[in-house]
Amino acid sequence: MASKEVLYTREGFEEAKKRLEELKSVKRHEIADKIKAAREFGDLSENAEYEEAKQEQGFIEGEILELEYKIKNAKIIDESTIPAGVVHIGSKVRIYDVDMEEEYVYTIVGSDEADLDEGRISNESPVGVAIIGAKSGDRVKVAAPFGEYEIEIRELL
Repeated sequence: MASKEVLYTREGFEEAKKRLEELKSVKRHEIADKIKAAREFGDLSENAEYEEAKQEQGFIEGEILELEYKIKNAKIIDESTIPAGVVHIGSKVRIYDVDMEEEYVYTIVGSDEADLDEGRISNESPVGVAIIGAKSGDRVKVAAPFGEYEIEIRELL
């Protein structure tokens, strides 16, 4: 199976590395201590604390494996190679939804960094796909699951 590139901004890549380090150096040890303490309660077949700790350990190990894969296959976007004034991963953009008559500010990030509550949308989202490569003043069509609509790039911040 071929490895899939995982796009990151420099900031997102550093956050992923920091999270991986925290999982390996802190969370692993915390869960090992929980498992050790739960074992001391006796019969493991009826020990809810032990089962819960083992399940948590599985989640942590899964997240570690996933982060290691993503970091290994990371491609960090070099903003210095992208022409000025063009929307790209890492751009902070003020857009205007023509139909809804509303303005939004988004930062375009790789799918792994997306968090709508924080105003970070994926380059693979319908809006991200539509505005990558656009310039301030451009109007683009967004192909959303519920239908097509138009947005205007008001400003690259």
